Amino acid sequence: MIRTRVVAVVLAVASLLPLASSARAAPAPPDPETRLVPGVPPGVYRPWQIDTPDQALPPTVYEPSAAEDAVEPRDAAPGAYAPVEYVPLTEIVSRTACTKRTGPYQRAVERWLKLAADGKQSAADCKAIRAFQRAQGITPAIGFAGPVTWARMQLVAARGNPNAGKKCPVRSYRVACVDLDRQLTWVQKGTKVVFGPVSMRSGRVAHPTRKGWHTIYWRHKNHVSSLYGTPMPYAQFFDGGEAFHAVYGTLHTVIGSMGCVNLTLGDARTLWGVLKKGDRVYVWGRRPGT
Repeated sequence: MIRTRVVAVVLAVASLLPLASSARAAPAPPDPETRLVPGVPPGVYRPWQIDTPDQALPPTVYEPSAAEDAVEPRDAAPGAYAPVEYVPLTEIVSRTACTKRTGPYQRAVERWLKLAADGKQSAADCKAIRAFQRAQGITPAIGFAGPVTWARMQLVAARGNPNAGKKCPVRSYRVACVDLDRQLTWVQKGTKVVFGPVSMRSGRVAHPTRKGWHTIYWRHKNHVSSLYGTPMPYAQFFDGGEAFHAVYGTLHTVIGSMGCVNLTLGDARTLWGVLKKGDRVYVWGRRPGT
């Protein structure tokens, strides 16, 4: 009788465990005070606020006709790649001139500007960050250390020598370098940079861009994702469904792509003329926040 009661108690407790576990695993609702949004007036449709999905699965490979390749993808809408910083919603509503809030890239931005890297916003920090934002055309220039400001700093610093850290292998042939750490890509042949560096967007937590060596195995100028039905202009596939391709909106979203290396239309078009089928791709690092 006692043994039967013990078994019944154990079963009852076990039946409650999944519910308790699920309750603990449930994410907390977003805090409107800290949620980051594009720093533009609300209520107006902005195409760069929307993520463009990728081709998650390997595409159906075929040889595009000359007539198909002769068609150029449509141009991006004006302002599609405007450097609009992500800032707290309350800063937009209150029209803050110089924020007192600490941004997610605070310490990295402070280091880049050679400020005291304590990871806390100060009046001096805001003034210096705002000056950089104004010089780079980043809006709103309120001194918030967000992802767009950080990304622009990575690009500016890399322009002279993107491979200064020797992370991308030097070969006698073309290598497309994909730096997940700095969210930059370029192409080098030997030590000579023949494309870039340019800003990019790589895979999110659930769909990271796969690291290591890859090969461009299929190119499709006017590719459309078979999964989402969205355009992937100048797609150059290098690993399954992962490809270099353009998106019609900002690269600097809070979440990443579905694994592809997203580029602006102009950069993807230029890269199309640089790479060929069979060229090598090397991916390393880790996307910030993943």
